Amino acid sequence: RPTEAVCIPAIHLHMTAATMQVSQKDFQKAQEQLKLLKKDPGNETKLKLYGLFKQATEGPCNAPKPGMLDFVKKAKWDAWNSLGNLSQDDARQKYAELVSSLVSAESASQKKEASPEEGRHDGYETLIVTTKNNITKIMFNRPDRKNAINHQMYREIIKALEEAGKNDSTIAVITGNGDYYSSGNDLNNFTNVQPGEMEKMAKDGAVLLKEFVGHFIDFPKPLIAVVNGPAIGICVTVLGLCDLVYASDRATFHSPFSQLGQSPEGCSSYLFPKIMGLAKASEMLLFNKKLTAAEACAQGLVTEVFPDSSFQKEVWARLEAYANLPKNSLAVSKQLLRSMEKEKLHAVNSKECEVLTERWLSDECINAIVGFFQKKA
Repeated sequence: RPTEAVCIPAIHLHMTAATMQVSQKDFQKAQEQLKLLKKDPGNETKLKLYGLFKQATEGPCNAPKPGMLDFVKKAKWDAWNSLGNLSQDDARQKYAELVSSLVSAESASQKKEASPEEGRHDGYETLIVTTKNNITKIMFNRPDRKNAINHQMYREIIKALEEAGKNDSTIAVITGNGDYYSSGNDLNNFTNVQPGEMEKMAKDGAVLLKEFVGHFIDFPKPLIAVVNGPAIGICVTVLGLCDLVYASDRATFHSPFSQLGQSPEGCSSYLFPKIMGLAKASEMLLFNKKLTAAEACAQGLVTEVFPDSSFQKEVWARLEAYANLPKNSLAVSKQLLRSMEKEKLHAVNSKECEVLTERWLSDECINAIVGFFQKKA
């Protein structure tokens, strides 16, 4: 019995040491694998990796909490601090598992890309752009970020609209990949800005937004939005510039500008009162009213609502029929419908971007965005 009493802890210690050695080996291997990833895993995942790495190498968070306006350091600190008393071994294990899942996902993605979809356009990272059956489809493709629109995605949408306007397709369709149509502006656009760079950020952002909305105003062919899920912010306001809007019954429409200390864009300050009446537009643009698909349809923002179970099948059958109509006739008719208002819409776009520049530089807007990130944390 005394011998047994000595042997059991010895075996236990030996196994623990072996496990720790394997865990450390996996941890080091994961760090090397992470460097080989070609695609950015997104800010949320990078913060998780940062927190787990710090926990694995230093233990529980021991750094002072950064100031509220230092968004980047605050986000990193929160990611580390949220792990509490997670052991270093467990942190190493979780880090290795997370990296492994990223490697597997990228590998699967590369296999898909090896046999590209018919008619797929090259040169896009945040979108999937295809042309088939006389339809150019522009699909928001950041499903892990709810298709939030970052600066790169803004530029890629501009490029996709330019291409679609010039190619041989009859119509263009905008939709989202995954559960969301788009959650609107990626608020991380605002988080990596140093205090001295705020004015430049606001002016550059307004220039990009003005160009983005301008491409919707000037688009020469029928442009159709296929809203597959919740839509927020900028992707809601530009719906007024689309020719048709088809929505799944699980879609919602939300433009929380005042909640974030901002103001309307996408020509919505002019078009929404025309589409739905001043009172309903005010409820949505001033007081953050979220509309269901049925409400948006009743108020004229959405053309037709379909059951989610048959949404894709019904909508795409209809779009393929539209795409067989005479192309030049559709383009000429679209221009007639838009021509009387085009100059007015560009003037509205300029004014909205000018007001937004002021809003982005206001304390009210900065405090609202800080409050938003605090709630998320």
